[in-house]
Amino acid sequence: MPYNQLNARDIERLEAIVGKEHVLIGDAIHEDFTHDEMMEYGCFSPDAVVQAMTAGQVSQIMKLAYERELPVTPRGSGTGLCGGCVAISGGILLSLAGMNQILEFDEENLTVTIEPGVLLMDLAAAAIERGLLYPPDPGEKSATVGGNVMTNAGGMRAVKYGVTREYVRGMTVVLPNGDIARFGGKVAKNSSGYDLKNLLIGSEGTLAIVTELILKLVPLPPHSLSLLVPFATLASCIETVPKIIMSRVVPTAIEFMERDVIEASERYLGHTFPDKTSNAYLLLTFDGHSQAELEAAYRKVADICLENGAIDVFISDTEERQDSIWKARGAFLEAINTSTPSMDECDVVVPRNRIADYVKSVAGVQKKFNLRIPSFGHAGDGNLHVYLCKDDATDEIWEHKRQAIMEIMYETAKMMGGQVSGEHGIGHAKIRYLEESVDEASLALMHGIKQVFDPKNILNPGKVVRLQPENTL
Repeated sequence: MPYNQLNARDIERLEAIVGKEHVLIGDAIHEDFTHDEMMEYGCFSPDAVVQAMTAGQVSQIMKLAYERELPVTPRGSGTGLCGGCVAISGGILLSLAGMNQILEFDEENLTVTIEPGVLLMDLAAAAIERGLLYPPDPGEKSATVGGNVMTNAGGMRAVKYGVTREYVRGMTVVLPNGDIARFGGKVAKNSSGYDLKNLLIGSEGTLAIVTELILKLVPLPPHSLSLLVPFATLASCIETVPKIIMSRVVPTAIEFMERDVIEASERYLGHTFPDKTSNAYLLLTFDGHSQAELEAAYRKVADICLENGAIDVFISDTEERQDSIWKARGAFLEAINTSTPSMDECDVVVPRNRIADYVKSVAGVQKKFNLRIPSFGHAGDGNLHVYLCKDDATDEIWEHKRQAIMEIMYETAKMMGGQVSGEHGIGHAKIRYLEESVDEASLALMHGIKQVFDPKNILNPGKVVRLQPENTL
């Protein structure tokens, strides 16, 4: 059954819930609300943007939407890369960015309770002020933590600390019918029935809307340093990573990058990278609770790198030096984006021992199609970010090459035992690739789960899984 259209009475009811100033329609809807960070996937205008400030308001909005069969798209900062927070079916775009309060630090239980609109960078800073660490470290620090949870974001510290899922202890959510449910809590472990909390993590707002999160923290390690390791070739660089992993040393992060990406970041930031004389680099970070522990770890890894073709090992042991390097790393996506009129992204993850093989395959695709394909990523956990750049190609050639290359890259990842997305999610842009990568039984279960939570298919419809009939604009 097609969705109903938002009408004047619906607008009045929404204004009564959140206040007239928090309901935007027509020309009041800023263009930013029509897309996420990946413009290639299109712009979609909602009928209204509703800015919720409390869980109670979210509940009332969903009760109205459920009654009227209106599609609702939850949204945080809009920093996604797969079209997961855009209103492809029109209706209500529900902004949670105003729910941005840190509610409680519980240092006895090492937890923090927050609203979903808290920015990652604000949570990280507040934790550090208390001598604590929120370990998940995705590259986009202006993302909301709620958005991180809904995509199970990973980031650069995942090698040692794991991904967002490991740090969600509990959550309060609003279901598509407006009911409020609570999963988990401050407890450290839980075997009480089905794990609905973990089911919702990574669900991209298709099953429920998070309104409160209880997150795990860890004591802040007092010592840290980074190694910048240049290699003559990308192959020798990537092939060193499994050897580091097998050494039983656990760096906080292992990133790989190529010189052209570094140079793009320099131009974007206007800052000079410490070294750009080599073709490829590993960037590693270590943290620990003693200087001796730190030194033993980084010396062992430095020796492994030098034994496997590293040209040198640069130690960054001051906060200023580390900030300089990691700021450049954090700007890679924006730097690539500003270097080309259009781009597409492949966020695959493969087993760590296949990273080198996958990177080599990307180099082969780049040569075959004569299209610039810069890449970088989390070498320590097999998650690669590969970007197709349109540059001066015509629209027709770009579309042909883009489709062909994406098919090859996802199929290659599948053959290597990988998955479609390591941390950016599926949104509406990657559904086809997900459907091609999982078996029929798994896909049927995903459809069934969606239908149990959201029988009217009103919550972020057209994302992650396709339910028929689907009404999109």
